[in-house]
Amino acid sequence: MSYQLELRHFAYFLAVAEELHFRKAAEKLFISQPGLSRQIKQLEERIGVSLFDRNKRNVSLTPAGLYLKKELEYIFNHIDFTVKQTRLIDKGNKGEIRIGFLGSAMQTVIPELLVKSNTKFPAIRFNLEEMSNHLQVEAIEKDQLDIGFVRLARVPKGLKMRTVFEDTFSLVLPENHKLTKETFRSIKQVSEENFVLFSSDYSSLYYDKIMSICEDKGFTPKVSHKSVHAQTIYKLVESGLGVAIVPTSLQYGFDLGVKFLEIPRISQKTLLSVIWKENNRNPALEQIKSLLNV
Repeated sequence: MSYQLELRHFAYFLAVAEELHFRKAAEKLFISQPGLSRQIKQLEERIGVSLFDRNKRNVSLTPAGLYLKKELEYIFNHIDFTVKQTRLIDKGNKGEIRIGFLGSAMQTVIPELLVKSNTKFPAIRFNLEEMSNHLQVEAIEKDQLDIGFVRLARVPKGLKMRTVFEDTFSLVLPENHKLTKETFRSIKQVSEENFVLFSSDYSSLYYDKIMSICEDKGFTPKVSHKSVHAQTIYKLVESGLGVAIVPTSLQYGFDLGVKFLEIPRISQKTLLSVIWKENNRNPALEQIKSLLNV
């Protein structure tokens, strides 16, 4: 074949790989379906592999196609980011750091980090997005984030993790609940109440710690509702639908009818960690890591 592979071939492949439907991918790309099929065929012939399994009803990726999709997502993300960094540097900035975080990190570590950076590295810009542990790990692997603030026991190979904040746990109660700071002695005092907890999807490690806090006191909590958002959990508690257990630092910044009582006499702590990719090439990352002492 005389044609050469171009970026468009890979862009077309990614569109089909994401949609797993040639017509929908063609509409997304604003080209004809026969034209798209021809481009994919050229790509397959040029590299000598089948990327899709096709029949009249379904389109699926072959193992080779799955590998190529993952690698191209990383490459295209890195190209987009590199172009953006180039523009920032041209304007006199030192580049951008993309941060993923759990909500509690915004109450503690991140504001302090941004203040320090603004003082020491004022030319670095930030892009912040709240997201779950799983999505942060995935985004860092795909080069969509530079660092993440998570609650995890371990991370995949190729990623680094360091603890940056240790927190206690607090019980969240409706404002008019009979328990007070003076009368609260043990989490067992609410063992008969419903619990509103962060979903295990938010952090399986965190969820397991909450369960162990209760089980250590001789009961298994009756979980009535789950959520990945603190605001939702507090609203449910305010409405009398249960009590909750959260990191103590997560009590600030909410104006709802709830109160927080730090849980006494428990061994469990919740650890907030920063994660990043070992081979991340963002030149601003080392400067930000130095502010976190990692």
